[in-house]
Amino acid sequence: MTTYRILHVDDNHPLLLEGLTAMGHENHLAYDVPLETLLPSLSQYDGLVIRSRFPIDKTFIDAATKLKFIARVGAGLENIDREYAQSKNIALIAAPEGNRNAVGEQALGMLLALTNKLRPAHQSIQQGQWLREAHRGWELEGKTVGIIGYGNTGKSFAKKLQGFAVNVLCHDILPKVGDAYATQVDLASLQAASHVISLHIPQTPLTHGMIHRKFIDQMQHPFWLINTARGKAVITEDLVEGLKSGKILGAALDVLEYESASFHSIFNAQQRPPALDYLLHADQVLLSPHVAGWTFESHQKLAQTIVDKIKNLNE
Repeated sequence: MTTYRILHVDDNHPLLLEGLTAMGHENHLAYDVPLETLLPSLSQYDGLVIRSRFPIDKTFIDAATKLKFIARVGAGLENIDREYAQSKNIALIAAPEGNRNAVGEQALGMLLALTNKLRPAHQSIQQGQWLREAHRGWELEGKTVGIIGYGNTGKSFAKKLQGFAVNVLCHDILPKVGDAYATQVDLASLQAASHVISLHIPQTPLTHGMIHRKFIDQMQHPFWLINTARGKAVITEDLVEGLKSGKILGAALDVLEYESASFHSIFNAQQRPPALDYLLHADQVLLSPHVAGWTFESHQKLAQTIVDKIKNLNE
């Protein structure tokens, strides 16, 4: 079996290093080394393991002259210049199988929290109020859930909706991905029928800003929005307009438009955008810090998936 000299620029679950070492690979750790310091040494590595610390662009790839693979311990590859890497015959590895269950569970949890108004109910009781009518919620039974992006996490969410007596539709750029858990339809049909929209899409030019004013206006029913995918898929100002008008009944967002490419804190900016300020204080909004796929279990599953896929490169 071919052995590789592998550079790791992000910390991951220990079993990643253990698994690669057991296969005979040589691991080099550079978790805190700045990119400019790394560049001169990249030519000595056969493999690269990353999460999201910095982009892998043409400059990086040109410096890594021996690189045979780039493995990202996560679901997406948007921080890699994929076309250029592939032109250099560099294999690209991701691990969407590793956190699909975690994302599916969080999407379901966020949806139930929204429809049952759990966050504002909890906060009102903390303030000494007992407002039953103000926190009357909705049941999912009989409603239609529209899933945009029917890959690993979309399918996981659809499977978890079984037993709620809901109609599940999916839309994807790939044909024939529907299954026993969701019926594939075109986007217009999904917008006409859905009471819930849940995003499970990668970050691409096609998905950037896809939830905008026109999309919201074209929804036939007032709806709840769940986004556990990428923050830049939603134009926040248009989302806020939808929330204020009542066209959007509530939004649960694990990701935000204002995140950096490395998913760092949104609170580094000197001045907070008004739309973000609204989200932070709105009763019908539930936020989490990009952790849907970041459970204790997925931390391990992601690492194991990468180990298995690097092993398969040699088979």
